[in-house]
Amino acid sequence: MSSSAREVFEAVVLALVVFLVVQATVQNFRVEGSSMYPNLQDGQYLLVNKLVYFRVDQERLSRIIPFWQAGRLEERFAIHPPQRGDVIVFQYPRDTTRDFVKRVIGVPGDEVEMRRGAVYVNGAVVQEPYLQARDVSDLKKTSLGVDEYFVLGDNRSSSNDSRAWGVVPTANILGKAWFIYWPPGKWHPL
Repeated sequence: MSSSAREVFEAVVLALVVFLVVQATVQNFRVEGSSMYPNLQDGQYLLVNKLVYFRVDQERLSRIIPFWQAGRLEERFAIHPPQRGDVIVFQYPRDTTRDFVKRVIGVPGDEVEMRRGAVYVNGAVVQEPYLQARDVSDLKKTSLGVDEYFVLGDNRSSSNDSRAWGVVPTANILGKAWFIYWPPGKWHPL
């Protein structure tokens, strides 16, 4: 193989590896509707970081790597699990062919309640500086299981969220909304 052919081959292989890594760790997402207004607007495009919530199966790793011991939990996140306040993209629990974007309000083990629009997590009121206006909805106390997240839209009066259809299972979470890349004048990290 000539040196120029080898260089072309190496460049193509490198480009393929970079492409596959990017595809495995980043996804684009189009915001539809006004449920996250004013922080996210209809028609904006986001980059979603899939790596941050990548789930690592401890049991499977312990069978492959001799010195790896599975912990008490069989599945862990590569970097960290979703946290309160994170804006996430997930598969809608009632129709996994649809993806939604909402804000995490409750994490596994939390108790979430709403009174006249104020959100309480584990009995304490949640400060929500990202809201432009509060609604007046109520929600009886909801206890979250080990693999359950409670999500709400930032535009509560126009949001189809956990108040209507329940919790988001961990398996449905695709990633963390990371960056607005379209339209160009609105570029910024989330």
